[in-house]
Amino acid sequence: MKRYDLERLSELCLQNDSVDPELYSQYDVKKGLRDINGKGVVAGLTNVSFIRSSRNGEPCEGRLFYRGKDINELVSQIVEGGTLGYERIAYLLIFGKEPDAAELAEFNELLASLRQLPKNFVRDVVMKAPSDDIMLSLSESVLMLSGYDKNCLDISLPNVLEQCLRLISLFPQLAVYGYHAYNYYINNDSMYIHYPEPGLSAAQNLLMLLRPDRCFTALEAAALDIALILHMEHGGGNNSTFTMRVVTSSGTDTYSAVAAALGSLKGPRHGGANVRVTGMMNELKSRLSSPDDEAGVRRFFEDILDKKAYDRSGLIYGMGHAVYSVSDPRAGILKEFARRLSVEKGRDDDYRIFSMAERIAPEIISERRRIYKGVSANVDFYSGFVYELLNIPPELYTPIFAVARIVGWSAHRLEELVGGGKIIRPAYIGLCGDE
Repeated sequence: MKRYDLERLSELCLQNDSVDPELYSQYDVKKGLRDINGKGVVAGLTNVSFIRSSRNGEPCEGRLFYRGKDINELVSQIVEGGTLGYERIAYLLIFGKEPDAAELAEFNELLASLRQLPKNFVRDVVMKAPSDDIMLSLSESVLMLSGYDKNCLDISLPNVLEQCLRLISLFPQLAVYGYHAYNYYINNDSMYIHYPEPGLSAAQNLLMLLRPDRCFTALEAAALDIALILHMEHGGGNNSTFTMRVVTSSGTDTYSAVAAALGSLKGPRHGGANVRVTGMMNELKSRLSSPDDEAGVRRFFEDILDKKAYDRSGLIYGMGHAVYSVSDPRAGILKEFARRLSVEKGRDDDYRIFSMAERIAPEIISERRRIYKGVSANVDFYSGFVYELLNIPPELYTPIFAVARIVGWSAHRLEELVGGGKIIRPAYIGLCGDE
């Protein structure tokens, strides 16, 4: 094979692909489709969900609505009712209304009936090409499933709906089986392949499939159930959902669209932040003299901002959000489940450190950085801690995000098919043309 000087060719890319940052202001181009304050440029309309982070032009406590219903109220109803809500909220997002008891029972039966993988799929696909990146394994499985679907290219609404519901049902298995294959073939550890149980919810099945003894507590299932609900959907403008709508607008099949969305979510700027929070907090704990060492927390975060600690990126992970400034409503909900789990697991000291870090980090950022809006803990700050308390391996943190977000992606794909009609094609200004 002919060898190329890739370093030299890379230099050509660097020279010819860079754009003077000043030109973005000169041509009024919204870099990243955002204004200078981070607010996204309006690119579409949706009935699926809505985010409120300001009122009358002033920042306010963040609120998240699914089909017009406040996420805090939805979660409160689930918690107070002592039930699990993933399937109920999935129904709400996809069909636009909350199901009654009969509709929910029918929906649960439908999801259970779609939970069967093709014969030998685990052996021939998941186990044949294990990866240390479970998101890649998940993407491969999704694309391979297209080969088992005789109606793969049919984008009529009934067919796409069935495909989406099937993927929603299968994602917990595909993620967990992908991890087990990685753990066995790459980590040289034991592998357990359990069959899903029809009577269990998505959260219960995921924990059961993951664990050798198939056991979990009621609180563990409830915590994962709520985490999945909170990650299901987020306003439509997030990178992976926008990817889903862009690719759907081209008229492509469901499997290709979902694989594209997975590719977006896989990126560390989108779906991998909670893994980095976990690593950051583990390093913080190793530096503290006690769980109440506030000075140690402050020094650590100052070192991070000075690029002297953790990954030297200068970023305090889990702090700040593209939309929220005062608060992320999802963070507060997960914080409560982190507290309850930490009590059950005997990890009270770790919870105290997280709570202290949540308070101190925004103070340090405000002191040391020029910011255009407030900074607060986002959902990633506590989700990684919750997953750690659930003994979920870090390799599955982002795939679990996908297990949740496949519901929102499906709702947006269906909405784009029903009300779209035009391929999404934003404009770029060419800098190399005639004057």
